[in-house]
Amino acid sequence: MKRGGAIVDHGEMNTSTPLLQRLRIGIDLGGTKIEGIVLRGESEILVRRRIATPAGDYAATVAAVVALVKLLEQEAGAVGVPVGVGHPGAISPATGLIKNANSTCLNARPLRQDLEAALGCVVRLANDADCLALSEAQPDGAAAGAANVFAVILGTGVGGGIVIGGRLLSGPNAIVGEWGHNPLPWPKPEWGEVPGPLGWDGRHGSIEDWCSGVGLANDHARVNGERLRGEDIVARAAAGDLAAEQTLRRYEDRLARALAHVINLLDPAVIVLGGGLSRLDRLYAAVPALWPNWVFSDHVATRLVPALHGDSSGVRGAAWLWP
Repeated sequence: MKRGGAIVDHGEMNTSTPLLQRLRIGIDLGGTKIEGIVLRGESEILVRRRIATPAGDYAATVAAVVALVKLLEQEAGAVGVPVGVGHPGAISPATGLIKNANSTCLNARPLRQDLEAALGCVVRLANDADCLALSEAQPDGAAAGAANVFAVILGTGVGGGIVIGGRLLSGPNAIVGEWGHNPLPWPKPEWGEVPGPLGWDGRHGSIEDWCSGVGLANDHARVNGERLRGEDIVARAAAGDLAAEQTLRRYEDRLARALAHVINLLDPAVIVLGGGLSRLDRLYAAVPALWPNWVFSDHVATRLVPALHGDSSGVRGAAWLWP
């Protein structure tokens, strides 16, 4: 991949080699797993691999991404394939370093530069929620044909991305869609929402602290004195456990308030949910039934849908960073 010791810039992709014109690598760098694919054309996945993310170890994480890219190339029978990476947080326009990542070992690190040095090619990076939004706004995505899309990751953390007219929205501070680090709107003191829990970002009561998977588990433990995983809370609620059911109803109410705030600002045609909690089917009826209480309109036409490509939507979007 290195040519004469220099870093290769694919530009708008290499059109002189038919194979390279068709192939792109996408990497989804998550807190617990790293997924990689080789994408051919618009949607054909030739190779898919997942590995564990080295916990709290930046150097090992970079090495794992590099090794995964080389494995994908080997299995695809190609070299020099353009690489796109979706990651938590954002690249600071001021420093070129990662900021705002809930995988905190990435913060203040030159992730782009380190990956490019190791791989010998230009690497395109974007926030993981931006990659989700880009993937689901494609013609084969859950928001196909929508003029404006807000995509949400409900996982270990909470992130968002915005696509307008098929293109990712960006801004001078590289924080488009960071709704999770705003305060939970219309807080309810009777539910313990004031001031709310202290998050890793040093603020109390942010949307992420209530609407992430960790936030769901923490709320149940705080109210009931019992620590359960999110999937166990869901299973108990389905079995008729009242405490678990009340936890999910509080969660749905909070998510409805948080998304109503987004609708009031962006008026998106479609809101797409990704991440582990997006698999909770009841959200897609319960939350739209609640959000008219806070949306500043006589009717809410915004659709709430799950990511059509599930856990793999972000990695598809990373590949789509190359047109």
